[in-house]
Amino acid sequence: MILVIQGKIVRIAGPVVEAEGMLGAKMYDVVRVGDEELLGEIIRIKGDKVTVQVYEDTTGLKPGDKIYSTGEPLSAELGPGLLGNIYDGVQRPLDKIRALIGDFVRRGVHEFALDRKKKWHFTPKVKVGDYVHEGDILGVVPETETVEHRILVPPNIQGKIVWIAEEGEYTIEDIIAKVESGGKIYELKMYHKWPIRVPRPFK
Repeated sequence: MILVIQGKIVRIAGPVVEAEGMLGAKMYDVVRVGDEELLGEIIRIKGDKVTVQVYEDTTGLKPGDKIYSTGEPLSAELGPGLLGNIYDGVQRPLDKIRALIGDFVRRGVHEFALDRKKKWHFTPKVKVGDYVHEGDILGVVPETETVEHRILVPPNIQGKIVWIAEEGEYTIEDIIAKVESGGKIYELKMYHKWPIRVPRPFK
């Protein structure tokens, strides 16, 4: 996650923080607050000042501490590995965090929602030259012994398949398909992020 805009805290009231120097930040951008990079979200903007809802304990924060906007909205990761995991309200994987630091979640702990290292057996269901739309099945992954995870074309993407991975073992960070649309090539993986405040299309 790239930290793109830096400001400083001017006021703290429980879980609500006000900061200045944040010109260019957008409503509902994810922010990191203080030295521990606590997770928060911009809920109000006035000039270069923002009001932030912090989703962790703000004890110890003080005026002058740094705050960063990531330029990205709060999003959910969607892909193989969701089943069988236990998450908190911002999709932090609690079992993984417990294995790393114990039973209590410390402030500022950041872990990917989906395992970046685990390999999944991907079987393609399209071929080069096929025209695909959002929601079409690119391939399948056996997520459990009884559940087949279908890898779909993400929303807002349609075009011609110019490359598709062969059947085999891949991580969710590996590119498994390339789609050409309007002269642009979209590289697709087995997962993608979706902003939680945006209604998701379905078919």
